[in-house]
Amino acid sequence: MKKKILISTGGSGGHVIPALNFYENLKKNYDVFLTTDLRGSKYINQDIFKIDIIDVPNIKKNIFQIPVNLIFFLISIIKSFVYLKKNKIDKIISTGGYMTSPICIASNLTKSKLFLFEPNMVMGRSNLFFLNRCNKIFCYSDKIRKFPQKYLSKLQTIYPMLNKKSYVSKNKLTKNTDQKILLIIGGSQGASFLQTELKETLYKLSKKFNLFIYHQINKNNSKEIEFFYKKNNIAFNLFDFKESLYDIFNKTDFCISRAGASTLAELVFFEVPFLTIPFPYSKDEHQLYNAKFYKDLNCCWFIEQNDLLKKNLFEIISNIINDKKDIHLKKKAMNNFNLNNTWENNNKIIIKTIHEN
Repeated sequence: MKKKILISTGGSGGHVIPALNFYENLKKNYDVFLTTDLRGSKYINQDIFKIDIIDVPNIKKNIFQIPVNLIFFLISIIKSFVYLKKNKIDKIISTGGYMTSPICIASNLTKSKLFLFEPNMVMGRSNLFFLNRCNKIFCYSDKIRKFPQKYLSKLQTIYPMLNKKSYVSKNKLTKNTDQKILLIIGGSQGASFLQTELKETLYKLSKKFNLFIYHQINKNNSKEIEFFYKKNNIAFNLFDFKESLYDIFNKTDFCISRAGASTLAELVFFEVPFLTIPFPYSKDEHQLYNAKFYKDLNCCWFIEQNDLLKKNLFEIISNIINDKKDIHLKKKAMNNFNLNNTWENNNKIIIKTIHEN
């Protein structure tokens, strides 16, 4: 009989997508359970994945509701404890965030083995809190900021995880036109800055290049950005959250992106030349350090949002697109980084780590 393992996730796509990738890695060896909160559930295709909802309040979101939220948080711990006992869960993987905290706390009561996941280059606060309790923590690097030296033995590096289909879908298309495919992505929740502040730059680029733009949007601003593209006769395709973008990555000549860990990992894997503009208000500046990680490897171009007012973004992007030598160097650096990142290699590390701990 297979042992039972629970993957606990929730919140944004940045937490949920790695959870689904863990699911794919583990389903042959374990009886896998998947829990999420209500926010995270919208990023999961429930025709494919069976999920259980354990909703968790954000205690700090409204200071006037802290007493009430604390009560609901305690209830979510009780629900988590009952869930773990009822389903006889042996091991747990948490993809981080306050959404998984009740499960992590309950794991201590049920003595289930706990594994954490930290894809960012800065330790998340929830992961930091449970680090002393976990058996291992999966990371993409052993140079994580704020990682306590005394727990280094718990750190297990893996290759950046992708959807299993991505590994067999990497296939750059040969184009017979001079059209430039531009991709703009801001993460699973969209990025209002990338929808509202790039219009002048995009307009100028459309006058210099034969552009087709794929633009990830959130529904709040979709009408406004759609009107902008139509008014200026720019070919475009708007999309909301997608579990995988490999079909678009294979076409893309250049990308402007935020610096979520999953997004950057995919861009590098598919060797898409990209300029990253980290979200300046991310917790503990984790997007800034995600961007610097790949910048230091010469895998991308990088600019901080606060510096955009001082620089001409149109000229920066124009120069990048026209500099074929630098683009070649970036792609070569990405290719070198990806050499050993295969589904089989990552799967062996993950299964071996969980089995031995």
